[in-house]
Amino acid sequence: MGSSNSSPPTPDYDRPWRSINWSEDGQTLLKTVTSFQPGNPEVNPLRILLHGPVGAGKSSFFNSVNSALQGKITTRALANSTLNDDRTFTLECKTFKVKNERPGSFFPFAFIDIAGMDKKIGIKTDDIKKLLKGHIKDGYTFNPLKPITKEDNLKYNNNPFLKDKIHCLVAVLPANTVSMINEEMIWQMREVREKARDLGIPQVIIMTKVDEVCPLVKENLKKIYTSKKIKQKMEECSNKLGVPVSCIYPVKNYHEENNTNTTADILILDALKNILNFANDYVEDQEDS
Repeated sequence: MGSSNSSPPTPDYDRPWRSINWSEDGQTLLKTVTSFQPGNPEVNPLRILLHGPVGAGKSSFFNSVNSALQGKITTRALANSTLNDDRTFTLECKTFKVKNERPGSFFPFAFIDIAGMDKKIGIKTDDIKKLLKGHIKDGYTFNPLKPITKEDNLKYNNNPFLKDKIHCLVAVLPANTVSMINEEMIWQMREVREKARDLGIPQVIIMTKVDEVCPLVKENLKKIYTSKKIKQKMEECSNKLGVPVSCIYPVKNYHEENNTNTTADILILDALKNILNFANDYVEDQEDS
């Protein structure tokens, strides 16, 4: 009696195409990330730049990282919850450090949150290039409709050191709309990627909103690496930006939950662990050279 409709969905692949230990990785990843220390003593914190289209989930990804590390839902980076709003919600450069368990102290990594990329009021590629090189300080406003003020000039660093530069470039792309991102946006993001490549800065893609493209994953997040749809979207991200699939991490940001959960945390912390390793390799290479 309707048994064919009531049976649960089955994985697209018999075996996961990326290995992850759901039963043990939560505490292991948390310990790895919380004990992390940069290999170059002159660089603390490691600076991770989040960039991508308006509404991709950049601020939400930072909030999700912070939530996974704090063990509770946090909203330190204000995110735009208005659907179908094509205007960027973040207008200035802001560095977010993550508090650790010791009062007044922070983990040795920080996220740089900036305006989303769009045609009108969003950040432009030239601004991101300056950021990569360490020229732009916190509080600099990215608004092409607003004249650069004397205050903005004070937030420009003419002689940046390694500690001021970006140590890993993270593009944030939404899985549910990656197919619809226009060619101009892709061209802008590839231009930023090429500049980072020329500077030797490692690059990663965080693919958000995975639950919105695959019913299997929406029902059970642990099926993320057995889903053909998720792998297809990751390959699409790779083809559009030229970043290897091995450097693309699908995650589900926290946005409606009132508590964290281990499965979502594992995906977020696994992505963070790799970002930190890539950034650390970069600063150690700079020290050697």
